[in-house]
Amino acid sequence: MENENVMTMNEKTVAKKEKVEGLSSTKKLTLIAVLGAMAAALMCFEFPLTFVAPDFYKLDLSEIPVLIGTFMMGPIAGVIIEAIKILIKLVIKPTSTAYVGEFANFCVGCALVIPAGVIYKFKKTKKSAIVAVIIGSIVMAIAGVFLNYYLMLPFYVKAYNFPLEAIIGAGAKINKLITTKWSFVWLAVAPFNLIKGIIVSVVTLAVYKRISTFIKNIGK
Repeated sequence: MENENVMTMNEKTVAKKEKVEGLSSTKKLTLIAVLGAMAAALMCFEFPLTFVAPDFYKLDLSEIPVLIGTFMMGPIAGVIIEAIKILIKLVIKPTSTAYVGEFANFCVGCALVIPAGVIYKFKKTKKSAIVAVIIGSIVMAIAGVFLNYYLMLPFYVKAYNFPLEAIIGAGAKINKLITTKWSFVWLAVAPFNLIKGIIVSVVTLAVYKRISTFIKNIGK
């Protein structure tokens, strides 16, 4: 009888904790999987920003579901959703970059959602959310700079015999200040990822409250 009472108390504690957090463990797992699938689908739709970077840089909006999940369940959940996104995308659309592009996308995405998720986790207000996405977008842009400089550009030059001079030249057609690899990543890649962060952030902030409320009310 005593053990039963202890189990009942433990179950009540877990239920109370889940109620406070707004989502049960089962609902969290389901939501992570669903958001990961949504992000993977969005990752397959890309478009260039030719006024900022050469057209071989493509923007997708796959970070919107990831950022929503991060705000709802924390940065760890965000990283898991990012990983699921990449895995499902590889099933839907196989890699064309020997997985280097997908790895870079995962790292850049994590650079957005981890700082944003950490900031929002400790203070869940609208102002905090705005600060979170601003900092996350800046970190993502900086991460994109170094990933391109040390990983992506060397990979494309070596794997596809694409001259670095041609890449820099494509950037120079958009911005005459681009004359070197270093200036290319700062004046083309960084603005590209910053614009991506802004678009993802604006959309997420616009829909997050309604989506989170809807999800939390499911099954009640």
